[in-house]
Amino acid sequence: MSEMNIVIVGLGLIGGSLAKAFTKYTNCHVAGFDSSPATLEAALACGAVTKAGDEDDLAQADIVYLCLYPQADIDFVRAHLSSFTANTVVTDVCGIKAEVCRGLCRLAEKGGFIYCGAHPMAGTEKHGFSASNADMFKGASYILVPCGAPEKVCELLRQTAYRLGFGRSVSTTPERHDQLIAFTSQLPHALACAYVMSPRCPEHRGFSAGSYRDVSRVANINEVMWSELFLDNRTALTEEMDTLLKNLTDIRNAVADNDQPRLEALLRKGRLIKEALGE
Repeated sequence: MSEMNIVIVGLGLIGGSLAKAFTKYTNCHVAGFDSSPATLEAALACGAVTKAGDEDDLAQADIVYLCLYPQADIDFVRAHLSSFTANTVVTDVCGIKAEVCRGLCRLAEKGGFIYCGAHPMAGTEKHGFSASNADMFKGASYILVPCGAPEKVCELLRQTAYRLGFGRSVSTTPERHDQLIAFTSQLPHALACAYVMSPRCPEHRGFSAGSYRDVSRVANINEVMWSELFLDNRTALTEEMDTLLKNLTDIRNAVADNDQPRLEALLRKGRLIKEALGE
């Protein structure tokens, strides 16, 4: 694969990690956009990007990675629409797909560029360029949401992801993506926030170990970004919340009723499901 011109829009946790991974594992030319001059300065200083991005970089880009919040991605492309060419591959890293794909597919049709949605399944509870890491994607899954993109474009993004350390790639539709992400990502973040709202949480030190850490870790949340993600995926997420609330209520009622056989049956059901997954 020949070296490419890469543009990364938004140098936060994921965008910054992409920039660092490209710098570490490829010889690609990487230009970066960010609204924060301090972030751009830091990215330039550590060599994560070759230069601050401009319209010429967008016009010459082989791949543009949109790493902003969902609506901000759409707004950026709309504002720079005249800079993209028919050969430009535009992709994104958003944690929801239906809303983003609709907006960017319309702009791709209008602007003539090629759009293929994506979602790197990697990250930490921290955010910002300072938390970015060139090895963030080691072994991670790279989800492709083609939205009609040609297979050669999907393969380009897939092979590029492997060069950056991703371990596997799967393809799906925007709707299926959002349904599964509501369960695997958004629901745990909502659960963690609800969990630490207990009045017992400030008193946990000395009484907590792995269980507390595992459940509470992702409560360290970027509330602006996650609010947008939750609301853009509200139908799928509320369905998952309803399922969780029912299951919690069943366990709660068995405890309240002092019904050990019913409680054991519920806990056994959870254990067997987890064991069957082999994880």
